[in-house]
Amino acid sequence: IVIGAGAAGLAVAQALAVAGVATQVLERENRLAEPWHRRHENLHLNTHRDLSALPGVAYPAYTPAFPHRTAVIRLFNEFAETHRLPLEFGVAVEDVIFNGDHWTVRTSAGPRRARHVVVATGRDRKPFIPAWKGMKDFAGRIVHSADFGTAKDYEDKKVLVVGAGNSGFDALNHLSGAKTGQMWLAARNGPALLPKRIGQIAVHRLSPLMARLPLRVADAAIAATQRLVFGDLTKFGMPPAPSGGASRLASDYTAIAADDGAVDAIKSGKITVVPAIREFTRDGVILANGRLIDPDIVIAATGYRTGLERMVGDLGVLDGKGVPLFNGGEADPKLPGLWFTGMRPSIRGCFANAAILGKAIARRIAGAGR
Repeated sequence: IVIGAGAAGLAVAQALAVAGVATQVLERENRLAEPWHRRHENLHLNTHRDLSALPGVAYPAYTPAFPHRTAVIRLFNEFAETHRLPLEFGVAVEDVIFNGDHWTVRTSAGPRRARHVVVATGRDRKPFIPAWKGMKDFAGRIVHSADFGTAKDYEDKKVLVVGAGNSGFDALNHLSGAKTGQMWLAARNGPALLPKRIGQIAVHRLSPLMARLPLRVADAAIAATQRLVFGDLTKFGMPPAPSGGASRLASDYTAIAADDGAVDAIKSGKITVVPAIREFTRDGVILANGRLIDPDIVIAATGYRTGLERMVGDLGVLDGKGVPLFNGGEADPKLPGLWFTGMRPSIRGCFANAAILGKAIARRIAGAGR
């Protein structure tokens, strides 16, 4: 049983089918790519189309280098139809129980039994907003970056974006060309930041090479590119990054941010970089340095959680943030048959990584059946 029909779930289901393993995919939504349907209308991938497809299905020739969310939706559906994947929609998984020689998956449609269970519900399943002091008293709006909406929603509004990671820069990239009021970026840590393009070169196309480099070398290459393209962003109030971009991907699963206009807006003064939030008041936000600012809207680009505690929390397989302790072809020998995929970011991007991890899991499961 594969739980979840996102990119990771679809890729592992296809790999299992190729390996001759009988598989059922359970999806709680009523159609494929539901999260992509709900995201804001201007959303494009930060990963190049050539590295954002799924095995055996490519984007049409007219697709932009960085595909729009509607292209991703079409890809998912074409992939499922091409490979005739066994999908069952509208089935929510409640928990997964180990019975020694098999697993029981308790669902909204009754229990299921399987030798192997692959959890592919995604690392970005639940938007996370910190419980800031005073936020309930704030007279303005607080939205998660997942609910960004459209840039028009922010016209003539003073906007504070909290978080200088991938989601924060995605919001700022869209807002940098909008007719907003004052904009601020509250950054506790500086990002590992790369441009979408250098000249005519899409930077993400170099990611397979970067993924093969030792972490220290990849960190140095990312930092050097960031400095050459953007200069010293600390001059504009951006705090330094706590560690290298590749190292943060591996250690705390922080994705590398992509710039597509935000840095120019920071340098021009349209976006002001400020310290982290200390607390909210009715009329504004008090920053860590004691300064009060008065945004109309606060965009919390504060990440996501897996939401796996209810499903597998009793099995001892999650870290303190709810991220599985193993991923892909790795497993816990005390819990044979339990697998996770798509739970950590990759420098290659989630689509390319989904195919790699799916094949690794399929090899392990097919090998166990011999």
